[in-house]
Amino acid sequence: MIMKLAMAGLLATTVMAVVPAQAETLRLLTWGSYAPDELVKKFEAANPDITVEVTFSNNEEMVAKLRATGGAGFDLAQPSHDRIYAVQQEYNIYKPLDLSKIDTSAMQTALLDGVKANTTIDGEVYAVPHQWGTSGLMANKSMAPDVKAWGDLCDPQYKGKTSMRLKRTILLGMAFDMGEDPFAAYADLDKYQTILDKVADKLISCKDNLKAYWKGGDDLSAMMMSGEIVASETWDSTAYKLYGENKDIVFVPPKTGALAWIDTFAIPRKGEADDAAYKWINFVLEPENVKIMSASTGAIAAVNGGKDLLPDDKKAAVNAAFTDEDINNLKFFANIPAGVEDMEGKTLEKIKAATGSE
Repeated sequence: MIMKLAMAGLLATTVMAVVPAQAETLRLLTWGSYAPDELVKKFEAANPDITVEVTFSNNEEMVAKLRATGGAGFDLAQPSHDRIYAVQQEYNIYKPLDLSKIDTSAMQTALLDGVKANTTIDGEVYAVPHQWGTSGLMANKSMAPDVKAWGDLCDPQYKGKTSMRLKRTILLGMAFDMGEDPFAAYADLDKYQTILDKVADKLISCKDNLKAYWKGGDDLSAMMMSGEIVASETWDSTAYKLYGENKDIVFVPPKTGALAWIDTFAIPRKGEADDAAYKWINFVLEPENVKIMSASTGAIAAVNGGKDLLPDDKKAAVNAAFTDEDINNLKFFANIPAGVEDMEGKTLEKIKAATGSE
């Protein structure tokens, strides 16, 4: 009897030993190119107990997905810095970060402090910076050397040769171009609506100047490389990539200032893999991994020396685009108060209806 019990115990021990531990899943809700396969595989190799599951998204979709579930379904999200404060107050979809678990010393101080200031609620910090960049203009300087302002996209000399994306960026850029400060107007939504109406009229009248409205980086790149368009509103990263193929195509910070964004790391309120999330954040802060990430995103990491960790062609493109004066003139996207995105959405729909775009 004693022998049978001993054998049963040994068998149980053996069975337990061969059953593998269940891998934890890190469900990442992020932008396209922010989780390159090379980096995901490297992370999983370094953390064999973690599997990364990636869902590519954008600001609007991130908020919609997390709002629908009350912050469930994902373990780490990457909204832009201006999409957290009001969203959190209204929908409560994120949880405070434990900064002691993040190597914040690797982050560029000004960007870290800026994001912390923008995302602190009741003394708790809800996000830290990851990648940053700008939206502005792209021009083929051999064909459109005079493009320097948002309004130049509507200049008759470039009729049928420009493009833009019908999203909030062009609303804000054109507002600045018309002498308004849309971010200051967030405090007075009646005034902001007046600005949006002026911008809508301008963009509707600009319709015939455009070859097409672009929807993604690929179709914008194709139009620029083929010469179908000579200038466009763009993300700087798209312009940097094209600069590597054609040195005449450059990013142009508008004279009123390029619009600057910072994509962050935020942990959804009902996330189930916080430790894995913190490991991923720290992993992508490591210099050798920053190089892989920036080669994929085309953007600058919010780490010390981030510009120097860009691929050589991107580094050259940044230097060709920005002077120190341009960097000092950046307009960082302001926190979006409740109601503003609805107003902007209605304005965009008005423009789409008047221009026949989808």
